[in-house]
Amino acid sequence: MVSRASLEKRPEEVQAMFDDVAARYDVMNDILSLGQTRRWRKVIVDAVGAKRGQRVLDLAAGTGTSSEPYADAGISVVACDFSQGMLKVGKRRRPDIDFVAGDATNLPFADNSFDAATISFGLRNVNEPKKALAEMLRVVKPGGTLVIAEFSHPTFAPFRTVYTEYLMRALPPVARTLSSNPTAYVYLAESIRAWPAQDGLAEWIESAGWESCRYRNLTGGIVAVHRATKPLA
Repeated sequence: MVSRASLEKRPEEVQAMFDDVAARYDVMNDILSLGQTRRWRKVIVDAVGAKRGQRVLDLAAGTGTSSEPYADAGISVVACDFSQGMLKVGKRRRPDIDFVAGDATNLPFADNSFDAATISFGLRNVNEPKKALAEMLRVVKPGGTLVIAEFSHPTFAPFRTVYTEYLMRALPPVARTLSSNPTAYVYLAESIRAWPAQDGLAEWIESAGWESCRYRNLTGGIVAVHRATKPLA
């Protein structure tokens, strides 16, 4: 198993990596997930359950693809990411969405300023994910919602083996063919392998101060969607 410590990069290195792949990032995600990203995104939006008049923080939003369903539904959404390259691509595509540069461990927002916070496939790329969980708790209103979608551990052992082989053997060659920075996708594959399983992430979430954490496995546990609530007091 790859250790998380062995994958740690300086924030500026990770930012440069995402800046470099920004132009084709959404296309690569669709290809490498075998078209599953759209289905996963719908589940995430349903879990957030935001309504008109509410405000959603979409953290690690990248080019804003994950923010679009909220904007399209008339919900106020802030797409926050640390990659300037990703934000530039997003602003060109969707000038109607509020894109904000920000560090997940030191968010540029006031306390209790959002009804919900969500982060999709980005928490594992934060050097201090537990600190990011605490920051999201700070900026969400009491009673508000946290939804995290992240690659996880398939629940069926034989499938888990096949999945790991796909990540480490199939993904790099595909990335070399389609991406301007294949090394970035090798890093991403390794970060998935090093990420805690579903129950481990639930423990992190509740340790940060969130309560009633539950999760739903998607595609056999390749992805897990965790949902929790900020205490009222």
